[in-house]
Amino acid sequence: MAGHSKWAQIKHKKALKDARRGKMFSKLIREITVAVKLGGPDPSANPRLRLVLEKAKEVNLPKDNIERAIKRVVGGEESANFEEVIYEGYGPEGVAFVVKALTDNKNRTVGEIRHIFSKHGGSLATSGSVLWQFSEKGVIYVDKDKADENKLFELAISLNAEDVKEDEDSFVIYTNPKDFHTIKEALINEGIEISSSSITLIPQNTIKLSGEKAKKILKLFEALEEHDDVQEVYANFDVDRELLEEMEQS
Repeated sequence: MAGHSKWAQIKHKKALKDARRGKMFSKLIREITVAVKLGGPDPSANPRLRLVLEKAKEVNLPKDNIERAIKRVVGGEESANFEEVIYEGYGPEGVAFVVKALTDNKNRTVGEIRHIFSKHGGSLATSGSVLWQFSEKGVIYVDKDKADENKLFELAISLNAEDVKEDEDSFVIYTNPKDFHTIKEALINEGIEISSSSITLIPQNTIKLSGEKAKKILKLFEALEEHDDVQEVYANFDVDRELLEEMEQS
């Protein structure tokens, strides 16, 4: 699959052990709030809520926090009116970025996102000029030591998964977004332990970076992720695992 990169996998797993868990929790609560407002409190009838609840479980968001957030919306106590917005831009070296945010003040947020891009040598782009370079896919990660390779590949093919890749320590199953929940549930029912999963944007092609160029892109990526309104950041660069480990230790 085009766009398959070490960075995409490392980023996804890193989120599960992110030291900034408090900020991650607050972003998940915001997404839960929006999902309930748009589709109701029943996850079986609300795919968006179901997806965010699965993510909340993966990162151990306390159940009480989830229930309070849902009750506030159902009871009409949640007054914030968040709106979903997508920003597109380019970083140094022509790296394409897609930023998904939930905001109650679009003018404030777009100004702050524009400033982050500019500060790190990038710029915002017009709507639609970047998004076409990405495809929406379901992605399911299974640790290698938790599954038999032949069984997993055969099962994924029988379930009409689009692709299966092998990483250093994981198998990665790609699905059509519409089939994501069905395939995930089928894997679980077959005794496959899933380490993490999501519906994400996969770049059609990636730009390989190293050294200082890679560090600049990673700093831009992290600055965007740090913004309170930003829910997800996608980009089409690829870097070596060793560089990420070096930056985390510095």
